[in-house]
Amino acid sequence: MLKLTRPRIQEDAITKVVEILRSGNFVQGHNVRAFEEALEEYLSVRHAVACASGTAALHLALLAADIHEGDEVICPAFTFPATANAVERAGADTVLVDITLNDFCIDVSEIEKSVTEKTGAIIVVHEFGQSAEIDKILALADSLGLEVIEDAACALGTEYNGLKAGTFGLMGCFSFHPRKAITTGEGGLIVTDDDDLACKLRALRNHGISLEDGHQDFLYAGLNYRMTEFQAALGISQLAMIEDSIVTKIRQAERYDKALIATDVIRTPPLFNNRRATYQTYHILVDDIIDRNKLIASFKAAGIETNLGAQAINCLTYYRHKYGYDPDGFPNATKAYQQGLALPIGNHLKDEDIDFIAETLIKLLKNI
Repeated sequence: MLKLTRPRIQEDAITKVVEILRSGNFVQGHNVRAFEEALEEYLSVRHAVACASGTAALHLALLAADIHEGDEVICPAFTFPATANAVERAGADTVLVDITLNDFCIDVSEIEKSVTEKTGAIIVVHEFGQSAEIDKILALADSLGLEVIEDAACALGTEYNGLKAGTFGLMGCFSFHPRKAITTGEGGLIVTDDDDLACKLRALRNHGISLEDGHQDFLYAGLNYRMTEFQAALGISQLAMIEDSIVTKIRQAERYDKALIATDVIRTPPLFNNRRATYQTYHILVDDIIDRNKLIASFKAAGIETNLGAQAINCLTYYRHKYGYDPDGFPNATKAYQQGLALPIGNHLKDEDIDFIAETLIKLLKNI
């Protein structure tokens, strides 16, 4: 089976993990701090705060930004549910905004009409490793007096005008799930240039603890969202390979683009002069005449793993029941959810695998 993705774990990382397991020092030690420092350098930020998952990162960011019951948070309607779920767990209400089918990110022109006096923040998702139009979003947010939190779970290494996604807003959140640019199994990160927010985040991830002059106090009702030492060791090794992995995915995406250019019933990911996409997912959109689910099943029969890209939050049971959302209210998100298809990409694939997947897709489209 040609898998959607497969983590590349080096022997040095496995050796280091074994050393940590034998040491008995498992949680949030010098390896976690070394990982944070490496990410601070890579992303050119003042503070990187490692945590247990990308979802934990989003939750911590919302808590640190003092988002609470009675607030509303604007989110794109097309994303993995963790984005909206974190808002709900913070006690706020999720306000959805449709996406564009060009980059699958939030439609900037639709944001302002969803802002109310209750709006506490805007969460921007850099979907599939493609940057949103972050400069326009920041300008709008500034004019409205709102903070921007970036969900860059899929976008470590993604760039907009030469700067890294996740570093533009008040805070940026990343995921180290096995399908992401680098993996620690599970794991997450919040970055910020705000010193006070960084202190608050570090306390919140560790039960709300503050240590000052050897005295321990609990400043917040915090959580246990700490990262383990062996996760950090994996992350340090993975980060050293990230640019190689990104270059590989960009080259594979170009190969897909070239092979599929003449296929008029699919739309391949667009290219933008001022953005570097990292292709966490190579996401295509198939025409409405194509049964996407049947296509996934046919790929599986051919030995190729494919899947839908992300979810339309308005189509999910919890959000439909709570807010009365319907598919027609967010047509682009719904279309991307129902007709989107993620193809395999990554270092585990050879050029001939990419060619085989593209050829298989073209054959299947003729028969469906």
